[in-house]
Amino acid sequence: MGFFDKLKKINIFASFGSELTDDFYDELEESLILADTGMDVTLELVEALRRRVREERIKTMEEARSAMVQIIAEAMNTGGAALDLSTTPSVVLFIGVNGVGKTTTIGKIGHQLRKEGKKVLFCAADTFRAAAAEQLTIWSDRAGVDIIKQHEGADPAAVVFDAMSAAKARKSDVVLVDTAGRLHNKQNLMNELNKISRVIDRELPGCARETLLVLDATTGQNGLIQAKQFQEAAGITGIVLTKLDGTAKGGIAIAIAKELGVPVKYAGVGESVDDLKPFNAADFAQALI
Repeated sequence: MGFFDKLKKINIFASFGSELTDDFYDELEESLILADTGMDVTLELVEALRRRVREERIKTMEEARSAMVQIIAEAMNTGGAALDLSTTPSVVLFIGVNGVGKTTTIGKIGHQLRKEGKKVLFCAADTFRAAAAEQLTIWSDRAGVDIIKQHEGADPAAVVFDAMSAAKARKSDVVLVDTAGRLHNKQNLMNELNKISRVIDRELPGCARETLLVLDATTGQNGLIQAKQFQEAAGITGIVLTKLDGTAKGGIAIAIAKELGVPVKYAGVGESVDDLKPFNAADFAQALI
């Protein structure tokens, strides 16, 4: 079974006949919009298909389907899925609202990186949510990696400082930083992340750094709104899209990549540690269509 076979099927082409008529394009638009691809992106994709049908003299539905897979994969080609872990240590910040699976995502990615032979350190910088550090500690035990944490209500930047110091002392390859999931006040969020960034810059000047936004795919267009707000507040280098198996609206992945110009780095299609994988646009488009 392919990784994206767990996607809830929306079968965009399933109900169409064999003729590439105007009705077909209208229905295709409707199907993509229902899949949460968004109006503007949908119109761009359908127009790209019309153009390719004309230029390549496509006649059959199967050829049109293959063309659509290519068009979606190209639309999502905004950068590779690989994390930049080119320095020792490297730092990956995880941001996002509460409930999207941020801490679980850190646990799964940490587990995978450790399996690849990397020395991983978790940093529990979400000091606001009750039991956030305890949840990350469970994952650190499960993944067999070290964790740096403080008491609930501690200054997140102080926890990050401790983690950067520990990473240097322990010669860690990568530090995965959990942050508080708040967006009700963008200024507070920006101030907090700026403070964290200054600590990282001071303690690990020139280190490779990623800022990954974790989004719940089942929230659909709300996920896109969140992504735009976090992009403005924090700047992001990639998206982690969780719970893709729980929605028939997987088109949100296309909308995010296209409208933000930010690559989807990881996708989650289940609960197990192996159900979060580096994102492959071609495989995703194939499963979606």
